[in-house]
Amino acid sequence: MKQRLKAFFTPVRIFALTLFACIILALISIFSDTVSQALRTGLDTVIVPMQKGINSLGGVFYDHAVNLATREELEQQVTDLTGRIEDLQEENQRLAQDAYELSRLRRLYALDEQYASWPKTAARVIGSGSDNWDMEFTIDKGSNDGMRVDMNVIAGNGLVGIITEVYPNRSIVRSIIEDNSYVSGMLSSTGQICSVQGDITLMESGQIRVTDFSADTDVKAGDEIVTSNISDKYLQGILIGTVRDISADGSQITKSGTITPAADFENLQEVLVITTTKADLTGDGS
Repeated sequence: MKQRLKAFFTPVRIFALTLFACIILALISIFSDTVSQALRTGLDTVIVPMQKGINSLGGVFYDHAVNLATREELEQQVTDLTGRIEDLQEENQRLAQDAYELSRLRRLYALDEQYASWPKTAARVIGSGSDNWDMEFTIDKGSNDGMRVDMNVIAGNGLVGIITEVYPNRSIVRSIIEDNSYVSGMLSSTGQICSVQGDITLMESGQIRVTDFSADTDVKAGDEIVTSNISDKYLQGILIGTVRDISADGSQITKSGTITPAADFENLQEVLVITTTKADLTGDGS
């Protein structure tokens, strides 16, 4: 057996086998490179575009997710800011109302000081009998609170009217602007007597009528008219209003015109009731 193998593996045959093996290995190497290159080319052709597509799609989803999150954050911020704005508007409105109420109460306090010699009580207007000015209105104080007929009512800078009806928990006030109402007035500077009358035709202009000044009375726009000493129901010296215009009547015996009321009849909310009457002061109230 050894002799046969020795005879087969002669130098020539060994050389031939070695050369054959090298050729086979070379072919395998070449074929392997070709296949590898083909596979790489295939991968570049198919997989790389897919990878790019997947990456692009992932980028789109990522951007969408980021945009969605950003939009939700912005929407939440808008909602929060809207709520805050509404809160601030409500707070601002409340503060404005408080400031307006404080201003009214300060004016009422100043009016109380202006007529400090008379006892007074505050009341709130709870009902009105007019669509325009308050010709007749209801206050939230009645006989249970000491209210009586003929008590004078003031607001703003002066006279509003007089109590005409009293109930246990409310009272009716007739205002000086009521049509055909009458108040005896006088010039505060000279004491010249006049008559102040409500006139429905003057309501739109916010004025009331003043008449019966004597022709020689020195009266002009801006002069103050107050309740006179001869009034049977109104206490003396309460400001009724200021003269707006004045002129001689056709008879040339008297003068008449209009006055701007001291009270703001379009915005009556609180009033002061003077709790003594003219009859109390004159001794006719017993």
